[in-house]
Amino acid sequence: MCIGLPMRVIEPEGSFAWCEGEGGRERLDMILIGEQSVGTWVLGFHGAARQVLSDAEAAQARAGRLALAAVLAGDRFVDEYFADLVGREPQLPAHLQRRGS
Repeated sequence: MCIGLPMRVIEPEGSFAWCEGEGGRERLDMILIGEQSVGTWVLGFHGAARQVLSDAEAAQARAGRLALAAVLAGDRFVDEYFADLVGREPQLPAHLQRRGS
């Protein structure tokens, strides 16, 4: 399974940047998203930054990875990692909702 990691830019180097995340420090190719300033969250995947993340998106991605680790460790109760989803009814995307209803 391949999963992108949320990483924070700590040192830009032109079309590359040193970034830090849960997996440690990594030099990412920034060519797909352009040069980013220190503190910017990016989604790192196979040595490249694939997209810029907001603070909220980075927090959700980190929470999802922590939930996966908890499940793999045998924890069956992971609602705390998905506070944005717990107690909420699922919503269809606008393009799948019935028109005129």
